[in-house]
Amino acid sequence: MTPAGAAVGRLLVCPTPIGNLEDVTLRVLDALRDADVVACEDTRHTRVLLDRHGIRTPLLSLHEHNERARAAEIVRRIASGELVALVSDAGTPLVSDPGFALMRACLAGGLEVEVLPGPSAVMTALVASGLPTDRFGFAGFLPRKRKELDELLADATQTLVAFESPRRLAGTLTLLAERDPDRPAAVCRELTKLHEEVRRGTVAELAAHYRKRPARGEVVLVLGGAQEVPAQLSEALTAVREIVAAGARRRPAAAAVARLTGLSANELYRELTRAEQ
Repeated sequence: MTPAGAAVGRLLVCPTPIGNLEDVTLRVLDALRDADVVACEDTRHTRVLLDRHGIRTPLLSLHEHNERARAAEIVRRIASGELVALVSDAGTPLVSDPGFALMRACLAGGLEVEVLPGPSAVMTALVASGLPTDRFGFAGFLPRKRKELDELLADATQTLVAFESPRRLAGTLTLLAERDPDRPAAVCRELTKLHEEVRRGTVAELAAHYRKRPARGEVVLVLGGAQEVPAQLSEALTAVREIVAAGARRRPAAAAVARLTGLSANELYRELTRAEQ
């Protein structure tokens, strides 16, 4: 129990602009002014925002390389009654940015945590994409290994939002186009900044564009859901796999099931091969 009259500290999670420095809420500015210290990824970067709004709160670095050690220090400061504001370089902390270890340490210590709403590249890109927003997933940064990337994208039957390196964007889109060239997508680049671009189309169209014109800046990739395999096709594929497991070759097995179901033997063979890649 906190002694009567003792100061009660807390952690304030503060989203900051993803580009345009005007995209900061009044509540976040008040929190940054009132805080005893601002924990941030890059003190130089955050100082630009604070200077823009005349805020002189001291800064404390908290990034992926020192977060665990720094979290213990910040927890002690909050427990002693300090108000600590947490920001990342852009957007909402913890969303593919540092802060998770600190959040968990505060919760484990029974400390108060308050999360303020604000800018998010994920939500901005999702809405700007023009793709369905009723159900979506967020993948963070896309995996670098092709097999893991392929599995992630193949299983995403709802809109998927992910961060991607501009250097890898054309390659990722090309990989997608090899499997499903008509899959709808949007590349959202440099959101809220001077050279903002939102380009929509199929993955094949976007792959062709960015192979010729390599992307620059920060990229958010939004993908429409993968087409679900119809129930009849799924059952037919199961039958083909069982015949193959019994010793038959894939093409004759696909042809036999196609004759029984009325489906295309080529489609069955193609789907079977795709699933085994």
